[in-house]
Amino acid sequence: MDYEENIGMSRMLPPLPERMRPHSLGQYVGQKHLIGEGCVLSNMIKAGNLSSFILWGPPGVGKTTLARIVATSLGREFFTLSAVSAGVKDVRDVIDKAKGNSLFSGGLSPILFIDEIHRFSKSQQDALLGAVEDGTIVLIGATTENPSFEVITPLLSRCQVFVLKSLEPSDLQELLDRALRTDEILRHRNIEVLETGALFRHSGGDARKLLNILEIVVGSFGANDRIAIDNSVVASCLQENIAVYDKGGEMHYDIISAFIKSVRGSDPNAAVFYLARMLNGGEDPLFIARRLCILAAEDIGLANPNALLLANSCFQIVHTIGMPEARIPLSETAIYLATSPKSNSAYMAINKAMELAKENPDAPVPLYLRNAPTKLMDELGYGDGYRYAHDYPGHWADLEFMPSNLAGTVLYEPADNRKEEEIRSRMAAFWPKYYVK
Repeated sequence: MDYEENIGMSRMLPPLPERMRPHSLGQYVGQKHLIGEGCVLSNMIKAGNLSSFILWGPPGVGKTTLARIVATSLGREFFTLSAVSAGVKDVRDVIDKAKGNSLFSGGLSPILFIDEIHRFSKSQQDALLGAVEDGTIVLIGATTENPSFEVITPLLSRCQVFVLKSLEPSDLQELLDRALRTDEILRHRNIEVLETGALFRHSGGDARKLLNILEIVVGSFGANDRIAIDNSVVASCLQENIAVYDKGGEMHYDIISAFIKSVRGSDPNAAVFYLARMLNGGEDPLFIARRLCILAAEDIGLANPNALLLANSCFQIVHTIGMPEARIPLSETAIYLATSPKSNSAYMAINKAMELAKENPDAPVPLYLRNAPTKLMDELGYGDGYRYAHDYPGHWADLEFMPSNLAGTVLYEPADNRKEEEIRSRMAAFWPKYYVK
């Protein structure tokens, strides 16, 4: 293929991510916990017994593609709506079509795929509920947000939630090799990949980003050039093509990451700057408010417990007043959190506790801490030896509360800040062997 042919063909074809979109489970890369042999989605397809579900995961991991593959594999009619642009009328129109079309499809319920379902309003979700409940449609939703926050409980209870993960380096390598080997443009080019570090790092486990970057890099060379891809070539190409790289909001997660890290790093100026970037870009203010609640709990915590109260109030206010006024409480809260003392002690404590609980799922609760609602339990000694804290000086009784095999385990370590130094001092009075420095 000569230069002119190559350029003409590349202009006519869709972008590389679209050209490489898989059309069967055999072509699909990643998510083996869902589509591997004997796993939930592959079993559902084999049995032909499809129920509604929501795919929750980061961008570029194949949520839309997986929904289409399920529909194709089962021979189901496939309707799609975007929660960003569709209204209640669009939902009802699709349901009416589904009712009519199912009469001519052997009674198989069509699939309605809703992208960004977390952006659907309550009224839009209510409009779906009856059709999902009576089987008129099978709903497949896709979301980058925890569905328990934004999907109404009656609808969520009728859907399974499948969590998709960012792609592993081995998955990205498979995608890269396949694109170079099979794509109708790339396979005719003289391409050698010398290093993959920058390709994989900038993709962040996102297949679409990886393929976009590859196309940008290859497009920076002449059609007949030898292309040697290494980390410096990738970095240089992305620096020159940042507008292309960000097309369609590719940097959405980079900016929210910078915002979170600026608050965590106690820089109110950078925090407000990235907040403004997100708001100017049309980011959902509730998405930002939720992140502020998480920040307040994870990164400030017990160093300033009021931070979580303010963040929660901010979420409620933003929900009530909307934009453009919502920018003000968001700014106030971001500045407050950035300038607050920091502690991740509660975050670390629950992580350690959950790991310990996994390792000790059957650790027996000491008898003196157990409830004794029946006579038999009373006779067996349930509750014997329990000391009621309020009957003792300082409202504290010397008693081991952990299971006997975990006695003495310390999960909460007070951080080095004024508030938690007070907590440490109080705990040291009760538990000197654990909390005296």
